[in-house]
Amino acid sequence: MSTDFHDVVFPLALSMQARGGPQRRTDIITTGAGRENRVSRWACSRYHYDIGSGLKTRADLALVLNFFEERRGAFYGFRFRDPLDHSSAAPDAAVTPFDQVIGQGDGTRMAFQLVKTYGGLFAPYARPIFKPVAGTIRIAVAGVEALLGQDADCDPRTGLVRFRAGHCPAAGQQVTAGFRFDVPVRFAEDRLEVALDAFGSGEIAKISLIELLCQPEKA
Repeated sequence: MSTDFHDVVFPLALSMQARGGPQRRTDIITTGAGRENRVSRWACSRYHYDIGSGLKTRADLALVLNFFEERRGAFYGFRFRDPLDHSSAAPDAAVTPFDQVIGQGDGTRMAFQLVKTYGGLFAPYARPIFKPVAGTIRIAVAGVEALLGQDADCDPRTGLVRFRAGHCPAAGQQVTAGFRFDVPVRFAEDRLEVALDAFGSGEIAKISLIELLCQPEKA
């Protein structure tokens, strides 16, 4: 992703009006007796967004057009702030270093991928977080907050936490984290359709974004 990704955030004022959410892929085979066999093809959700419906002014249109051209359409990825889901904490709650469990120490493991877990009773889903927001990341080990830049580091380009020498979590110690995050996306198409009306306002009927499929960094 390093060569085809621009580490820039889509304009926040426009992203707050977006629609979208996660997509899964499930193959369903129905037998002659009416019984269903279901197979989940994707290990992770893939998020899709439509940012077109909230753009009404010429200034909005110019901003998106400029952003689209600099990304070369669908070629370069970028950060997108999901208006509904962009924090490790509960809605409207402050980020704490204890929001999400990201792993357990074994005395030798030095690196942990940020994740956000959904659900918990039946089949919790741990979503890898690859684009945390710099300056919002907090880490704790066994309930004690670690100092970023001293005890550990977290790369906001990958979401990978690395503990420094002498600060490796001991066996059985739970590692937790709190953060805000963006979704790595690209424009779904290489084309924009712009319509201007007689009153000087405009509308782009649909601008689709699709999440980039990434793999966690090796710990």
